[in-house]
Amino acid sequence: MSIISETVAPKTVTETVVSDIRRPELVVAKFGGTSVADYASMSRCADIVLVNQATRLVVVSASSGVTNLLVELTQANVNDERRLVLLKQIAKIQYAILDELGRPQDVAASIDKILSRMSVLSESLELDRSKAVMDELLSTGEQCSSILFSAVIREKGVASNYFDVRQVLRTDSHFGRAEPQIEAIATLASDFLQPLLTDYVIVTQGFIGADDNGRTTTLGRGGSDYSAALLAEALCATAVEIWTDVAGIYTTDPRIAPNARPIAEISFNEAAEMATFGAKVLHPATILPAVRQKIQVFVGSSKAPEMGGTWIRHQVEDTPVFRAVALRRDQTLLNLHSLQMLHAQGFLAETFATLARHKISVDLITTSEVNVSLTLDKTGSDSSGQGLLSESLLQELSQHCRVRVEEDLALIAIIGNRIASTAGICSRVFKVLENHNVRMICQGASPHNLCVLVAESEAAQVVNALHQNLFE
Repeated sequence: MSIISETVAPKTVTETVVSDIRRPELVVAKFGGTSVADYASMSRCADIVLVNQATRLVVVSASSGVTNLLVELTQANVNDERRLVLLKQIAKIQYAILDELGRPQDVAASIDKILSRMSVLSESLELDRSKAVMDELLSTGEQCSSILFSAVIREKGVASNYFDVRQVLRTDSHFGRAEPQIEAIATLASDFLQPLLTDYVIVTQGFIGADDNGRTTTLGRGGSDYSAALLAEALCATAVEIWTDVAGIYTTDPRIAPNARPIAEISFNEAAEMATFGAKVLHPATILPAVRQKIQVFVGSSKAPEMGGTWIRHQVEDTPVFRAVALRRDQTLLNLHSLQMLHAQGFLAETFATLARHKISVDLITTSEVNVSLTLDKTGSDSSGQGLLSESLLQELSQHCRVRVEEDLALIAIIGNRIASTAGICSRVFKVLENHNVRMICQGASPHNLCVLVAESEAAQVVNALHQNLFE
């Protein structure tokens, strides 16, 4: 049986791509900022939701541009004049959607209440610059968009309610990059969210949660995808649909390689590698809950659902050696030099313990007798945009080694299958790279990737050349 209601005439990507799949009991749909940017976009996304009767939970980001404005509000150098300008710009986005809805009294009152709270929080940052206050301020964008999106669905004649995700998405108290508490989320979702899904299409927020004391937390930039997957895991959903402005996952960024082509189906392992190494269409953490529960994930364009998209599944039929070339810009290389490494034990343990205390995750690592080189991804910064390499971290590392930081680098990953065991891979790749200075090479830890670090200025040229050689 198709997972699409046959009473709805317009075909969407869900129908055209997976009509042969048994209807799942529950689909969780997530819409990014560009998908809920204005009333017309929300209306289009509501149609995508309503064409599939299995879609009972919708997770939304803040409307496009709102989070960036909120992040600017958290900055220490924002004066009163600029603060008022930013608040007016945010309010203008919300009121434009309200006007299209006819300004229903209850919805307008809810939006006004959040905007008022937004203003109070932005003022309070002058005296209290804690990340807890910043997180509560940053959460207001998703609160507004979820209220408005629920109203758009109701306008189309379907029962829908707004739900405050902070009731169920429990996290620790690491504001800015909070860690979800999986067991608590499952229990709370079962108690407070699951019972609502029978009678309503529930609209809730991505990116935000709450700690045990009820204080608002955020999951870090790009955390809305993660929120959707966490809720899908907690509710034992069969599928998560990630609706963005791109028609699925491509063999590389089409803006860099015009001949890049869409991928119809990839495995969890391949998708995890792609998300980790720069496929911006999917947040790196999204795949984790899906892997744990074998929840299939769909990625498609809310602007053109008829174009289809990419399904990410536990098992796939086609497993080519080369699947895609991923690019992650704005990379930092941390070089650590110490004679303590020479024929000694404990240096790496001490280094990683230091990084762990500062909640830094290392991507790639290479070592020699007295040097260690580590790559750190700046996209791992917290919700307020603060970076990873704090002065306190660098000072702590400097106590037991000499530290050198290199920036303006880009990480390029060749994603596929059996890369570590297929003869001729390296020679084929290195032929393309022979005229470029490669800062680091990592291969062998995973059968699904081969990574190189190059200058940011050369990244697009290298990606295009690799794509031509491997795919065209």
